[in-house]
Amino acid sequence: MSERTPDRCGASGGSFRTAGRLDIISRKFVVCCPHCPTEVNLVPNLLIRDVPESLHIRIRREQKRRMISQNDCLLQLLTSAVDRLKGPSLFDDEVSEVAGSAPVPETGQGTYDVPFTFIDLFAGIGGLRLGLESVGGDCVFSCEKDPFAQKTYHAWYGENPEGDVTTLAASGEIPQHDVLAAGFPCQPFSIAGVSKKKSLGREHGFKDKTQGTLFFHLAEIIEKHRPPVLLLENVKNLRSHNRGDTWQTISGTLSQLGYCVFDKVIDAVHYVPQHRERVLIVGFDRDVFGDDPPFTFPEPPDGPLLRIRDLLEDSPDPRYTLTDHLWQYLQDYAEKHRQKGNGFGCSVVDLDGTTRTLSARYYKDGSEILVSRGARKRPRRLTPRECARLMGFPDDFVIPVSDTQAYKQFGNSVIMPVMQEVARVMKPRILKLIDPELARQKSLLAA
Repeated sequence: MSERTPDRCGASGGSFRTAGRLDIISRKFVVCCPHCPTEVNLVPNLLIRDVPESLHIRIRREQKRRMISQNDCLLQLLTSAVDRLKGPSLFDDEVSEVAGSAPVPETGQGTYDVPFTFIDLFAGIGGLRLGLESVGGDCVFSCEKDPFAQKTYHAWYGENPEGDVTTLAASGEIPQHDVLAAGFPCQPFSIAGVSKKKSLGREHGFKDKTQGTLFFHLAEIIEKHRPPVLLLENVKNLRSHNRGDTWQTISGTLSQLGYCVFDKVIDAVHYVPQHRERVLIVGFDRDVFGDDPPFTFPEPPDGPLLRIRDLLEDSPDPRYTLTDHLWQYLQDYAEKHRQKGNGFGCSVVDLDGTTRTLSARYYKDGSEILVSRGARKRPRRLTPRECARLMGFPDDFVIPVSDTQAYKQFGNSVIMPVMQEVARVMKPRILKLIDPELARQKSLLAA
């Protein structure tokens, strides 16, 4: 057990033993020092000194996230450490004796709940982050340009993402991390967005000057930081865009950067009552994992599909009901397209079934997902809270923006339960990266 002489010990040669317990009621630390009172006030300089800079950074980050003072943050972290049932507390005699000596158990089988670190690029409102945090990830950096998405991100996570991804590679602002997560922009490659983009005379994919080259800024960040693991998300059409050249460019770039790439199209309908196919890309650094690392995407869960009626609000506000004019317009427009043999995305959903893909255009008229209110009644659109549920977000997720912005944000987001499942099968690979001693240091302050 480590011993050191504290500032407050007046006994010559007295030693302060780090064993003890935290009295939550009195906010005092009961120590095992023969020369000091048995109860002493918490001394921040004593409690946080002689620890790695990484832990100082974690404390400061947690303080900012929780929006409390450093002392209160320390007290909460220490309380959590003392009360942990999974393993040694921060003040156990055995901690310093075992640190670094025993291997870290596999996840779910051992004593320590080890947080891995990740960065959240093109973060949107944080759906990817929710999935990674749910399996123990610790976000150390985030970036999102849209100011309304930043507002929602801050309302839930208590932090403001950086705004301009194009300058990050050269800025030196990104800390080291285990996983780089990014849902780089969907619009240039989305099937749902093609017709309206063309009507505006805009090109698609990498020819779109405002978004198409953002992948290459992402590649610059990957090249500079060489994160061991990548988790990327994009629309299904990424694979077929421009006769497959877009996908070949992306996968080829990642391979040239030294990553073994796995990809799969996953339909979210097995996790939420919405058909939403997206490409998930997982990359492992070959220098770390070898040329053929074992990895398999999760299989869809067994059981019946969820129903749209299970996520509807009991008493939605009447303002979400379509007006007579809009409902008549949508019916006339749909009939015109049927006569021409074209499809049109106007759909009153079967409440015992699933929905089509929720798009970022939903705010305009809600035509792709309309909810029946009964025979001879005008249907309504989903509420923002129902859209949040349709994307797998928890019911206490804060929506601080207008309905228009909320519809855009959820339409552009990822399905949180899908990301959670992918992160779950990635986690055993990630944990093999973490040094045992650092893992224990992380576990001691894990909230």
